Amino acid sequence: MAIPEMRTSAWIKVRNSRIHGRGVFAAKRIPKGTRVIEYLGERITHKEADERYEDHDPNDNHTFLFIVDSKTVIDAGVQGNAARFINHSCDGNCESVIESRRVFIETTRQIEKGEELGYDYEIGREKDDPLNVDEIYACRCGSPQCRGTMLWPAEDPRKKKKRRKAAKKSAAKRR
Repeated sequence: MAIPEMRTSAWIKVRNSRIHGRGVFAAKRIPKGTRVIEYLGERITHKEADERYEDHDPNDNHTFLFIVDSKTVIDAGVQGNAARFINHSCDGNCESVIESRRVFIETTRQIEKGEELGYDYEIGREKDDPLNVDEIYACRCGSPQCRGTMLWPAEDPRKKKKRRKAAKKSAAKRR
């Protein structure tokens, strides 16, 4: 069943996205440098976020958590607004800006009416990430600059290290 469009401000509306689930689209032309929306939700600690989602399926990347700083995470799944529907894009037309512990989404170029808004999530890698973490956080943005993952850095350092080791072994065998 199609979910109807939801207009959230003069600038944007939420509707189904070809990238993932719901998306945020320009309701009219938005100039470069426009602060479109604040990312809202319940402000919790990292510990609270971990506890809240400890039973979360580790193979599901769907989250509305935004790390503000070392003490604060915004959970837009609770008291959140339309900003939670802005999808990841490796070559986004927006960026997140943190000011005074608040998160805003601003345009990095002019956005035409009907165009989907997106920004690079740059989700950090963790030491205990599963080996298939890049599959879990696979990117679907469709940009020519797509790096294939929402994670940052783009390449898993563990995989890079394994490739270097394999290359050294291969080079040693050729000698």
